[in-house]
Amino acid sequence: MQVNSSENLLYHICSQQAWQAGEEQGEYRAESLESEGFIHCSTVHQVVGTANLLFGGQSNLLLLLIQADQVQAEIKYENTTGGEELFPHIYGPLNLNAVIKTLPFIPNSQGVFELPAS
Repeated sequence: MQVNSSENLLYHICSQQAWQAGEEQGEYRAESLESEGFIHCSTVHQVVGTANLLFGGQSNLLLLLIQADQVQAEIKYENTTGGEELFPHIYGPLNLNAVIKTLPFIPNSQGVFELPAS
């Protein structure tokens, strides 16, 4: 399996400040880890829809590319809102070495997010 195979990558959208705090602490802990018990992630096919649904109008965002088989916490694919599509959730802090790339994640001139070239 290739390191950057899209089947083995998870995507997480966060603020630059949240990622910087994780780097300083030695692990990344999204707010949802405390409030819901897991870190929300997406697959390559889900991330743009998630961004456009939940992050419209926001700036200073990063897209984390996460090597799933390097994540130390448990990953569950589930839909906690009762829908049919399953989303990856990380049940614990994210170890920094599982993040293979961080990309600026900004909408285009029409305000729509697109998957950046990695």
